[in-house]
Amino acid sequence: MSATPNHKPGEMTREEPFELPLTGEAAPHISGPSAFGHFKRTLKRGPALMALLMLGAIVFVAFSAPFLGTTDPIAIDPGQRLRLPTAENWLGTDAYGRDVYSRVIYGSRISLMVGLGAALMSVAVGLLIGVIAGYVRLADAIVMRVMDGVMAIPSILLAIALVSLSGASLLTVLVAITIPEIPRVVRLVRGVILTVRSEPYVEAAISLGTRLPTLLLRHMVPNTVAPLIVQGTYIFASAILTEAILSFLGAGLPPEKSSWGNIMAEGRMYFQLTPGLILYPGIFLSLTVLSVNVLGDAMRDALDPRMARKL
Repeated sequence: MSATPNHKPGEMTREEPFELPLTGEAAPHISGPSAFGHFKRTLKRGPALMALLMLGAIVFVAFSAPFLGTTDPIAIDPGQRLRLPTAENWLGTDAYGRDVYSRVIYGSRISLMVGLGAALMSVAVGLLIGVIAGYVRLADAIVMRVMDGVMAIPSILLAIALVSLSGASLLTVLVAITIPEIPRVVRLVRGVILTVRSEPYVEAAISLGTRLPTLLLRHMVPNTVAPLIVQGTYIFASAILTEAILSFLGAGLPPEKSSWGNIMAEGRMYFQLTPGLILYPGIFLSLTVLSVNVLGDAMRDALDPRMARKL
């Protein structure tokens, strides 16, 4: 084909045929890196990988507590009160002669159970309420005013009040920790739903007569998965800390339930004699919360497209 006068390289002339892009098997496959791929790249960095290994080790210890514990964590032996670490009691004993090592190992099960349970319950309830508030205009004003009222009360004071009214038990503490976290999830989900509702593909689905359950489950709710995963990790860590604070203040789990907060609460009177009563569960608590927060940051970076471009 001969070039026309004043033809610049790269310009299309009328004589040049327009070629359609390749389709089917001849078309090249172009795909960007997935969120999981970004997360794997993030894990290659030191802090995220160390946090994952540390949290995995703590979870393994919690599941293996019956095999790793040396004695019964609630067995009382007054003759072995406040002993220093020995070959029989690796971390010493508390004021009732109970083995501190076994109590710390079994306490990891309670603390992780509270953290996971609070995260799942708050995300599930918050997702349901947030979807309703974001899609139903009339319910939005009512629901958000109630959520603002709950958020106005300090979470610790609200949890203490709920536990005091209902009595100390694992379920009561779990519910008391979950309720203050629900408004944060509701606000997050509501914001996502309000943003997605104005997208063209959602408006097109509405104009085509898509049923409401299909519209929500297929086009709107999937957009909340990524932020909810990140928020769930922060709730997990916050719930563990809140349970420890409640137990330390005497408004948490009953004494027969071994948790890191209970161990520290009972050992604070004997800190000068045996600092390990607070030191050992405190180390486990700090490492768990730190690991979960670091993993939450890594997941946020992997699931955020703006951050993923920098990885």
